[in-house]
Amino acid sequence: MRIILLTRKPELYSHRRLIEAARMRGHEIEVVDTLRVYVNISSKKPAVRYRGRDLEGFDAVIPRIGASITAFGTAVLRQFEVMGVYPLNESVAISRSRDKLRSLQLMSRKGIGLPVTCFAHKTGQAGDIINQVGGAPVVIKVLEGTQGIGVVLGETENAAKSMIQAFGGLNADILVQEFIKEARGEDIRALVIGNRVVAAMKRTGAEGDFRSNLHRGGQAVQIKITPEERATAVKAAKVLGLNVAGVDMLRSNRGPVVMEVNSSPGLEGIEKATGKDIAGMIIQFLEKNARANRTKTRGRG
Repeated sequence: MRIILLTRKPELYSHRRLIEAARMRGHEIEVVDTLRVYVNISSKKPAVRYRGRDLEGFDAVIPRIGASITAFGTAVLRQFEVMGVYPLNESVAISRSRDKLRSLQLMSRKGIGLPVTCFAHKTGQAGDIINQVGGAPVVIKVLEGTQGIGVVLGETENAAKSMIQAFGGLNADILVQEFIKEARGEDIRALVIGNRVVAAMKRTGAEGDFRSNLHRGGQAVQIKITPEERATAVKAAKVLGLNVAGVDMLRSNRGPVVMEVNSSPGLEGIEKATGKDIAGMIIQFLEKNARANRTKTRGRG
Protein backbone atom coordinates (compact mmCIF):
# COMPACT_ATOMS: atom_id res chain seq x y z
CA MET A 1 0.00 0.00 0.00
CA ARG A 2 1.20 3.53 -0.82
CA ILE A 3 0.32 6.10 1.84
CA ILE A 4 0.68 9.86 2.10
CA LEU A 5 1.21 11.44 5.52
CA LEU A 6 -0.06 15.00 5.20
CA THR A 7 1.72 17.06 7.85
CA ARG A 8 3.92 20.09 8.41
CA LYS A 9 5.83 18.51 11.29
CA PRO A 10 7.08 14.98 10.52
CA GLU A 11 9.41 15.16 13.54
CA LEU A 12 6.56 14.97 16.06
CA TYR A 13 6.21 11.72 18.03
CA SER A 14 2.82 10.85 16.52
CA HIS A 15 4.06 11.27 12.98
CA ARG A 16 7.32 9.39 13.55
CA ARG A 17 5.31 6.50 14.99
CA LEU A 18 2.91 6.43 12.03
CA ILE A 19 5.84 6.38 9.58
CA GLU A 20 7.53 3.63 11.58
CA ALA A 21 4.36 1.53 11.83
CA ALA A 22 3.62 1.82 8.10
CA ARG A 23 7.13 0.79 7.11
CA MET A 24 7.24 -2.07 9.61
CA ARG A 25 4.12 -3.49 7.96
CA GLY A 26 5.71 -3.27 4.51
CA HIS A 27 4.01 -0.14 3.19
CA GLU A 28 5.46 2.83 1.35
CA ILE A 29 4.75 6.13 3.10
CA GLU A 30 5.63 9.59 1.82
CA VAL A 31 5.61 12.69 4.01
CA VAL A 32 4.03 15.68 2.27
CA ASP A 33 4.18 19.23 3.67
CA THR A 34 0.56 20.40 3.61
CA LEU A 35 1.30 24.03 2.83
CA ARG A 36 3.64 23.21 -0.06
CA VAL A 37 0.96 21.35 -2.00
CA TYR A 38 -0.89 22.98 -4.87
CA VAL A 39 -4.00 21.72 -6.57
CA ASN A 40 -4.98 21.47 -10.24
CA ILE A 41 -8.77 21.58 -10.34
CA SER A 42 -9.94 20.04 -13.58
CA SER A 43 -12.91 17.90 -14.59
CA LYS A 44 -10.70 15.81 -16.90
CA LYS A 45 -7.66 15.17 -14.74
CA PRO A 46 -7.78 16.67 -11.24
CA ALA A 47 -4.39 16.54 -9.56
CA VAL A 48 -2.49 17.34 -6.41
CA ARG A 49 0.97 18.69 -7.17
CA TYR A 50 3.99 18.62 -4.87
CA ARG A 51 7.53 19.69 -5.68
CA GLY A 52 6.76 19.83 -9.39
CA ARG A 53 5.10 16.43 -9.76
CA ASP A 54 1.67 14.85 -9.47
CA LEU A 55 0.91 12.90 -6.31
CA GLU A 56 -0.72 9.92 -7.95
CA GLY A 57 -0.96 6.18 -7.46
CA PHE A 58 -1.53 6.44 -3.71
CA ASP A 59 -4.00 4.24 -1.86
CA ALA A 60 -4.56 6.28 1.31
CA VAL A 61 -3.84 9.60 2.94
CA ILE A 62 -3.35 10.22 6.66
CA PRO A 63 -4.29 13.85 7.34
CA ARG A 64 -2.49 15.42 10.31
CA ILE A 65 -3.68 18.96 9.69
CA GLY A 66 -2.85 21.62 12.26
CA ALA A 67 -5.73 23.71 13.60
CA SER A 68 -4.23 26.93 12.23
CA ILE A 69 -4.40 25.63 8.63
CA THR A 70 -7.68 23.72 8.78
CA ALA A 71 -9.26 25.52 5.79
CA PHE A 72 -6.30 24.99 3.45
CA GLY A 73 -5.53 21.50 4.74
CA THR A 74 -9.08 20.23 4.32
CA ALA A 75 -9.21 21.75 0.81
CA VAL A 76 -6.12 19.72 -0.13
CA LEU A 77 -7.59 16.60 1.47
CA ARG A 78 -10.85 17.19 -0.39
CA GLN A 79 -8.93 17.09 -3.66
CA PHE A 80 -7.48 13.69 -2.76
CA GLU A 81 -11.05 12.54 -2.06
CA VAL A 82 -12.21 13.81 -5.47
CA MET A 83 -9.37 11.76 -6.98
CA GLY A 84 -10.60 8.64 -5.15
CA VAL A 85 -7.78 8.36 -2.57
CA TYR A 86 -9.00 6.94 0.75
CA PRO A 87 -8.62 9.35 3.70
CA LEU A 88 -8.12 8.11 7.25
CA ASN A 89 -10.48 10.92 8.28
CA GLU A 90 -12.53 12.75 5.67
CA SER A 91 -12.32 16.49 5.10
CA VAL A 92 -15.95 17.10 6.09
CA ALA A 93 -15.51 15.20 9.36
CA ILE A 94 -12.32 17.13 10.22
CA SER A 95 -14.09 20.43 9.55
CA ARG A 96 -16.96 19.41 11.82
CA SER A 97 -14.62 18.45 14.65
CA ARG A 98 -12.62 21.69 14.39
CA ASP A 99 -15.76 23.82 14.72
CA LYS A 100 -16.50 23.54 18.45
CA LEU A 101 -20.00 24.94 18.12
CA ARG A 102 -20.99 22.80 15.14
CA SER A 103 -19.68 19.64 16.75
CA LEU A 104 -21.63 20.34 19.95
CA GLN A 105 -24.79 21.01 17.95
CA LEU A 106 -24.42 17.75 15.99
CA MET A 107 -23.82 15.72 19.14
CA SER A 108 -26.69 17.44 20.96
CA ARG A 109 -29.07 16.48 18.16
CA LYS A 110 -28.10 12.82 18.61
CA GLY A 111 -28.59 12.88 22.38
CA ILE A 112 -24.93 12.57 23.39
CA GLY A 113 -24.17 13.76 26.93
CA LEU A 114 -22.71 17.28 26.91
CA PRO A 115 -21.99 20.02 29.44
CA VAL A 116 -24.67 22.71 29.44
CA THR A 117 -23.32 25.32 27.02
CA CYS A 118 -24.16 28.86 25.92
CA PHE A 119 -22.78 30.39 22.72
CA ALA A 120 -22.32 34.16 22.61
CA HIS A 121 -20.47 36.98 20.91
CA LYS A 122 -21.02 40.44 22.34
CA THR A 123 -23.74 40.64 24.97
CA GLY A 124 -24.85 42.75 27.87
CA GLN A 125 -26.48 39.70 29.45
CA ALA A 126 -23.45 38.04 31.03
CA GLY A 127 -25.38 37.33 34.24
CA ASP A 128 -28.14 35.53 32.34
CA ILE A 129 -25.61 33.44 30.40
CA ILE A 130 -24.00 32.32 33.66
CA ASN A 131 -27.40 31.43 35.11
CA GLN A 132 -28.28 29.42 31.98
CA VAL A 133 -25.36 27.05 32.58
CA GLY A 134 -26.05 26.64 36.28
CA GLY A 135 -24.14 29.52 37.86
CA ALA A 136 -20.49 30.05 38.74
CA PRO A 137 -17.97 28.57 38.44
CA VAL A 138 -18.14 28.39 34.65
CA VAL A 139 -15.67 27.48 31.91
CA ILE A 140 -15.25 30.10 29.19
CA LYS A 141 -13.70 29.11 25.86
CA VAL A 142 -12.73 31.08 22.79
CA LEU A 143 -14.32 29.25 19.87
CA GLU A 144 -11.08 29.01 17.90
CA GLY A 145 -8.83 27.95 20.79
CA THR A 146 -6.92 24.63 20.85
CA GLN A 147 -4.88 22.58 23.34
CA GLY A 148 -6.22 24.46 26.34
CA ILE A 149 -5.33 27.89 24.94
CA GLY A 150 -8.17 30.37 25.26
CA VAL A 151 -9.86 28.38 28.03
CA VAL A 152 -10.42 30.09 31.40
CA LEU A 153 -12.31 29.35 34.58
CA GLY A 154 -14.63 31.99 36.00
CA GLU A 155 -14.64 30.90 39.64
CA THR A 156 -17.11 33.51 40.90
CA GLU A 157 -20.04 35.24 39.23
CA ASN A 158 -18.26 38.59 39.18
CA ALA A 159 -15.08 37.08 37.74
CA ALA A 160 -17.06 35.21 35.09
CA LYS A 161 -19.01 38.35 34.13
CA SER A 162 -15.78 40.30 33.73
CA MET A 163 -14.28 37.58 31.52
CA ILE A 164 -17.37 37.35 29.30
CA GLN A 165 -17.41 41.14 28.91
CA ALA A 166 -13.67 41.19 28.17
CA PHE A 167 -14.02 38.58 25.43
CA GLY A 168 -16.93 40.60 24.03
CA GLY A 169 -14.66 43.62 23.82
CA LEU A 170 -12.23 41.55 21.74
CA ASN A 171 -14.96 40.62 19.22
CA ALA A 172 -14.48 36.94 20.06
CA ASP A 173 -17.07 34.18 19.75
CA ILE A 174 -17.18 32.28 23.03
CA LEU A 175 -18.67 29.20 24.63
CA VAL A 176 -19.68 29.37 28.28
CA GLN A 177 -20.03 25.92 29.85
CA GLU A 178 -21.02 24.49 33.18
CA PHE A 179 -18.13 23.45 35.39
CA ILE A 180 -18.37 19.75 36.24
CA LYS A 181 -17.21 19.90 39.85
CA GLU A 182 -17.41 16.15 40.46
CA ALA A 183 -14.80 15.51 37.73
CA ARG A 184 -12.20 16.95 40.16
CA GLY A 185 -9.91 18.24 37.42
CA GLU A 186 -9.72 14.85 35.67
CA ASP A 187 -10.89 13.84 32.22
CA ILE A 188 -10.86 10.73 30.05
CA ARG A 189 -9.34 10.49 26.59
CA ALA A 190 -10.82 7.55 24.68
CA LEU A 191 -9.07 6.67 21.44
CA VAL A 192 -11.57 5.45 18.85
CA ILE A 193 -10.55 3.57 15.71
CA GLY A 194 -13.40 2.44 13.50
CA ASN A 195 -16.27 1.25 15.67
CA ARG A 196 -14.44 0.63 18.93
CA VAL A 197 -12.41 2.24 21.68
CA VAL A 198 -8.92 0.75 21.45
CA ALA A 199 -7.37 2.57 24.42
CA ALA A 200 -8.31 4.98 27.20
CA MET A 201 -6.42 7.10 29.71
CA LYS A 202 -7.32 9.34 32.62
CA ARG A 203 -5.66 12.75 32.54
CA THR A 204 -5.16 14.91 35.61
CA GLY A 205 -4.24 18.57 35.37
CA ALA A 206 -1.12 20.08 36.87
CA GLU A 207 -1.55 21.40 40.41
CA GLY A 208 -3.61 24.56 40.36
CA ASP A 209 -4.74 24.09 36.72
CA PHE A 210 -8.24 22.82 35.95
CA ARG A 211 -7.16 21.92 32.38
CA SER A 212 -5.82 18.40 31.96
CA ASN A 213 -3.83 18.83 28.72
CA LEU A 214 -0.66 16.72 28.91
CA HIS A 215 1.53 19.30 27.21
CA ARG A 216 0.51 21.78 29.93
CA GLY A 217 1.94 19.54 32.65
CA GLY A 218 -0.93 17.11 33.13
CA GLN A 219 -0.40 13.45 34.00
CA ALA A 220 -1.96 10.38 32.37
CA VAL A 221 -2.60 6.79 33.45
CA GLN A 222 -4.36 3.90 31.78
CA ILE A 223 -7.98 3.50 32.81
CA LYS A 224 -10.77 0.98 32.30
CA ILE A 225 -13.83 2.87 31.13
CA THR A 226 -17.46 1.86 31.60
CA PRO A 227 -19.64 0.44 28.83
CA GLU A 228 -21.59 3.74 28.81
CA GLU A 229 -18.38 5.75 28.38
CA ARG A 230 -17.23 3.40 25.63
CA ALA A 231 -20.55 3.71 23.78
CA THR A 232 -20.54 7.51 24.17
CA ALA A 233 -17.05 7.82 22.70
CA VAL A 234 -17.85 5.63 19.70
CA LYS A 235 -21.13 7.46 19.06
CA ALA A 236 -19.47 10.89 19.26
CA ALA A 237 -16.86 9.90 16.67
CA LYS A 238 -19.52 8.39 14.44
CA VAL A 239 -21.77 11.47 14.62
CA LEU A 240 -18.93 13.64 13.36
CA GLY A 241 -17.97 11.05 10.73
CA LEU A 242 -14.48 10.34 12.11
CA ASN A 243 -12.78 6.96 11.66
CA VAL A 244 -10.05 7.86 14.15
CA ALA A 245 -10.71 10.24 17.04
CA GLY A 246 -9.64 11.21 20.50
CA VAL A 247 -12.84 11.73 22.49
CA ASP A 248 -12.44 13.79 25.67
CA MET A 249 -15.04 13.13 28.36
CA LEU A 250 -15.75 14.08 31.96
CA ARG A 251 -17.43 11.87 34.53
CA SER A 252 -20.47 13.76 35.77
CA ASN A 253 -23.28 12.83 38.14
CA ARG A 254 -25.53 12.29 35.10
CA GLY A 255 -23.05 10.10 33.21
CA PRO A 256 -20.27 10.85 30.73
CA VAL A 257 -20.26 14.25 29.05
CA VAL A 258 -18.20 14.93 25.93
CA MET A 259 -16.00 18.01 26.01
CA GLU A 260 -14.30 17.69 22.63
CA VAL A 261 -13.63 15.30 19.78
CA ASN A 262 -10.14 15.53 18.27
CA SER A 263 -9.63 14.48 14.66
CA SER A 264 -5.81 14.39 14.93
CA PRO A 265 -5.26 12.92 18.40
CA GLY A 266 -1.72 12.83 19.71
CA LEU A 267 -0.32 9.33 20.17
CA GLU A 268 2.51 9.89 22.63
CA GLY A 269 0.49 10.26 25.81
CA ILE A 270 -1.88 7.38 25.19
CA GLU A 271 0.76 4.98 23.85
CA LYS A 272 3.00 5.60 26.86
CA ALA A 273 0.12 5.44 29.35
CA THR A 274 -1.36 2.22 27.95
CA GLY A 275 1.63 0.50 26.31
CA LYS A 276 -0.48 -0.09 23.19
CA ASP A 277 0.67 0.23 19.60
CA ILE A 278 -1.92 2.78 18.49
CA ALA A 279 0.05 3.74 15.38
CA GLY A 280 0.06 0.10 14.29
CA MET A 281 -3.70 -0.14 14.85
CA ILE A 282 -4.24 2.91 12.64
CA ILE A 283 -2.22 1.34 9.82
CA GLN A 284 -4.16 -1.92 10.26
CA PHE A 285 -7.39 0.05 9.90
CA LEU A 286 -6.14 1.44 6.59
CA GLU A 287 -5.18 -2.05 5.43
CA LYS A 288 -8.74 -3.25 6.01
CA ASN A 289 -10.59 -0.21 4.69
CA ALA A 290 -8.53 1.73 2.13
CA ARG A 291 -10.18 1.26 -1.23
CA ALA A 292 -10.37 3.63 -4.19
CA ASN A 293 -13.46 5.88 -4.18
CA ARG A 294 -14.63 4.48 -0.83
CA THR A 295 -15.09 7.88 0.81
CA LYS A 296 -18.56 8.72 2.04
CA THR A 297 -18.62 12.29 0.73
CA ARG A 298 -16.21 12.27 -2.26
CA GLY A 299 -15.23 15.80 -1.20
CA ARG A 300 -18.81 17.11 -0.96
CA GLY A 301 -20.03 19.25 1.92
